[in-house]
Parts: sequence; C-alpha cells; structure tokens
Amino acid sequence: MVKETELIFIPVPSTGHILVNIEFAKRLINFDNRINTITILQLHSPTSPNAAVFAKSLVASHPQIRLHDLPLLDDPPPLDLFHRAPESYIVQIIKKTTPLIKQAVSTIVDDSRRSGSVRVAGLVLDFFCNSLIKDVGNELNLSSYIFLTCNARYLSMMKYLPGRHLKLGSKLNWSSGDEELTIPGFVNPIPTKFLPSGLFNEEAYEAYVDLSPRFGDAKGILVNSVREIEPYTFGYFSDLEEDYPPVYPVGPILSLEDRASPDEEEAADKTRILRWLEEQPECSVVFLCFGSRGSVDEAQVKEIAHALEVVGCRFLWSIRTGSGERTDPTDVLPEGFMGRVAGKGLVCGWAPQVEVLEHKAVGGFVSHCGWNSTLESLWFGVPVATWPMYAEQQLNAFTLVEELGLAVDLRMDYVSGRGGLVTCEEIVRAVRDLMEGGEGKRVKVKEMCDAARKAVMDGGSSSLATARFIDELLQDGSD
Repeated sequence: MVKETELIFIPVPSTGHILVNIEFAKRLINFDNRINTITILQLHSPTSPNAAVFAKSLVASHPQIRLHDLPLLDDPPPLDLFHRAPESYIVQIIKKTTPLIKQAVSTIVDDSRRSGSVRVAGLVLDFFCNSLIKDVGNELNLSSYIFLTCNARYLSMMKYLPGRHLKLGSKLNWSSGDEELTIPGFVNPIPTKFLPSGLFNEEAYEAYVDLSPRFGDAKGILVNSVREIEPYTFGYFSDLEEDYPPVYPVGPILSLEDRASPDEEEAADKTRILRWLEEQPECSVVFLCFGSRGSVDEAQVKEIAHALEVVGCRFLWSIRTGSGERTDPTDVLPEGFMGRVAGKGLVCGWAPQVEVLEHKAVGGFVSHCGWNSTLESLWFGVPVATWPMYAEQQLNAFTLVEELGLAVDLRMDYVSGRGGLVTCEEIVRAVRDLMEGGEGKRVKVKEMCDAARKAVMDGGSSSLATARFIDELLQDGSD
C-alpha cells in the first residue's frame, strides 16, 4: 500500500509569516499529488491577535491544509521586549512554546503511524524556529527544512554573521554605519547602516547570534526568491564547497487569491479606491504605503503632503499613524490639503495592496520594502522608491537599489524612530525620478516581472527547485 505523505509547517505567530507559509503549503499540494496533507501548527502571540482568524480564512477552501491550534502561553514574554527587540521576543515565544510544539508533532507522528497509511515526511520551519531542528526534528527523527520568507541576500548575511561574531563578539556600532563589510553573496561591499536594525540592539543581536549558525543544521533551505532576480547570490550558494544545506529558490510565493475578507469598512474602502483608480490614466498614479507596522508621525505626514503638492502627480496614499486605532486618515493632513489636490489624489487608511499594484493606473510605489511587498511590486511590474521602516527592510532597499538596479533611492537607510525627518525635497526628488525618470528602471522591473512569472511555470527555475526539494524530501523520508 502506498502511504500518504504529510508535512508539518511551523510558522511564527505573525500575520505576514503565516500568509506566506500558507501560500507555500498550497503551492506544494497543487504542485505534486504525492504531498497529500499539510498540517500547520498555529502558535499564538498577543502581538498578532487576529492571526488565527486570518489563517482560518486563508485555508477555508483547501481541505488538505489543516490548522493545529496550540494553547496560549501562560507566561508570554513581556510586550515591552517586542517593542525594544522584536527578534528577541519572537525567539523567546518559540522557546517557551517548544514543549507544546514537540507534544503536538509527536502526537501527529504517532497518529500517522497508527493509521498505517500516512507518513510524516518532515518539518518545514520558519527561520525564527530553527532551534526546533534539534529540539523537535532530531529528537523525533524528522527531516527539518527552513523556509526563509526573506531574500537570498538575507541568507548570505546570516551565513556571514557567526564568523563575524566569533571574531568581534559584539553587536554592530550604529555610529560607524558607513563602515563597509564584504559579505559573500553580495556583489558590492555593504555599509553596515543597511543591515537589519536589530544588529545594533544588544537583545536583538543575541537573537541573531542564536539563530544564524543553526541554518547549517537544516536538511535544506527554501528561499522565497527567484534565481533570475538574485542570480549572483544563488550562484554563490550553488558553488559553495563547504558543507552547507542545499538552497532552493522557490519564489515568488504570493497571496494573490483567497485573501482574508476585509471587514465592512475596509470592503467599502476597497470599492472606493478601485473605483477611483478606474478613472485615472494608465501608469499615472504613485502609490504610497508603508505596511501594517509602518506608521509615520504628524510632522512626517506634512512633509509627504507638501511633496505631493509640489510634484503634482496623481497619488493614492495609505496613511497609518502610531495610534493603532482606526481613525479618519485625513484628520492628520495639513489644513486645506485635500482641497488643493482635489481630483488628483486619494487618501485612505487601509488599502488593498495587491489589487492596487495590479491596477493599470499605478505607475510607481513608495514602499517600506518589506519582502512580500517587494515581490508583489516585481510581480506586477511596478517600480519602487525605497523608504524602509524596520526589520530587514534597509537590506532589501540596498538590494533593490545598489545590487539589482531596480529601485529609486528615497532614503534607503531610514529606520523608523531613528532615521529623522525625511524632507519634502527628498520625497520630491524620488517621486519625480520614479514617475518621470525615463523608462530605464521600468524596463528592468518589467524584465524581472516576466522572469518571476516564468520561474513558477512548468520548467521554470522555481518550479524545478520545488521539484528537487520534494524529491529529496520523499526519498529521505521513505520507509
């Protein structure tokens, strides 16, 4: 009797990470009928209170993907740690939840063995969960693969970090941010100021030091990127002579369908936004959006508003301030602004980003450079001006501007709370370059759009990499 094959996914309890993990699970099930079931362990964190509802919505039409809910922690890490050092907070969540994870995985494995018809082939771990390779995978004799929701250059940085730490033993120094590091896998030396902001924070740095060497313990590393977008970096990993797990470029993994339904107010916003876009000329609108955590203060809002008036182009602007509560976004705008830009601009709070980037009226994207957003912009062929806010977004901005030549530098070393005010003049220059700066970058972005779409087709680079991963997984786990 041929046994059914099950995989267990373990994402961190963050909406963005859960979304990509679920989309990858769908990709695998649709790709190869030898993958029959994927169980996703659903961890919880007070920092993402709606993640469970979101996940349930995303898998509703996919019965082969099961959510296994874990109990809430009695003693989660303090929330102030999340605000100081989110990387450390996530690592602590995983460590505190490890006994629950091990018990759940053990139960799933035991149930499959008792059934006699199902075989758990392995674990697919969010990279923040790579301590589970030893604590769960090895102890239960399961192959463990890391799923990296960032790009290949982030993996290069993580591979470089243990050697640097062994040599210097300390976090990076923010005051020497122009110091250049030669990191294998990067085309150019990279100034330290473009590295993730957590590397300059003692608590977060300790989390990076904990995570980075464990990549080498995995059976393989799945990267949400495309060989044609990062050929130099994937070539570096392919040519490694040292013992390191195989690296599979399996992207772009995007949530373009089955997206969680917005609430009634967001649904009304979506209708209003798309109706307005329908009235605009092709490639005439610049879209400004800084992600779910990318808020700006009132002084920065005024600089952006002034810049949009000076440039005079059409715009769609998603405004989030730091309150965390739903408010009328126009309340923070300079007096009279909406009257002065009447007919040219639309301001909103939440925006349906995928539908906006897909729309023919949108010709540029002022973005926080989160990797999900970056892949969406490339998928739809929309050029980006870089305004990173947190996490590894400065690294993504450096990759897009300096390494790949695909984006306009607005201020690619900006970090929320540390970067200071981005001036009207900086914004004007970048938006004009983005919308009026000729066809050079637009052509390159269109080439990457075509490459990304071909990569996931039959015979494409990501399709072939996915097939190699599945073949290795099933061969390694065969009875």
